[in-house]
This record gives sequence, structure tokens and C-alpha cells, in this order.
Amino acid sequence: MGGWHSFVPTDEGGGLGARVEKANGGPTGPEEIKAKFEQEGLRPHTWGNDPGYEYEWHSHSYHKVLYCVSGSIVFHTHEQDLELEPGDRMEIEPGVEHGATVGPDGVECMEAAR
Repeated sequence: MGGWHSFVPTDEGGGLGARVEKANGGPTGPEEIKAKFEQEGLRPHTWGNDPGYEYEWHSHSYHKVLYCVSGSIVFHTHEQDLELEPGDRMEIEPGVEHGATVGPDGVECMEAAR
């Protein structure tokens, strides 16, 4: 993908469990992010949380594709922490356990299942 760099992989269960692509050149707006999902044939939904909100450990049966739209959030895997800021993209493979902690300014994300 043009405009992305800095892959941060984790290795869960012998395969690529989670990765982050840091935005290159600053934040990406919601319309641009939605267009990126649509280019991949994905239908995103938007969600957000207040500062400091914590997600307990869980996993999904689907491949999760997520962009941070505003604020920040740290996703925790058993291997490492993955920090997302505006414009950053994260993918998590099915079955990978993760939790998350919302940053000091809250967060808004857009995500879809692949």
C-alpha cells in the first residue's frame, strides 16, 4: 500500500498474529479510511471509547482490520503491545488473544471483518 510503512509483527501460534502499519505523513481522515476499506471490499463500522477504557482479553473468529481515526489505543497481545495513533492500521488474525487500553484523549476507530 502506498503511504504506509513500519510493519510491527507479532508471532502468535507460529504465524503472523497481529501487525500494525504506521501512517506515513500524518493522520488520515475518516473519509479516506472508509475509502481504503471499500477498496478492499470491506464494510467498516465506527466505535469509540473514553480515556483509559480497558478491553479484557478476548479473541475473534474473524480477521480483524482496524484503523485508528482519532485519539490513541494500545492493543496488547501475549507477545507485545501495539500502539495506534490517527491513521495507523492494525490487523489481527482469527483466534489471537488480545486486550486494549484507550489512550488519554479517548479513541475513535473504524474496523471491519475480513
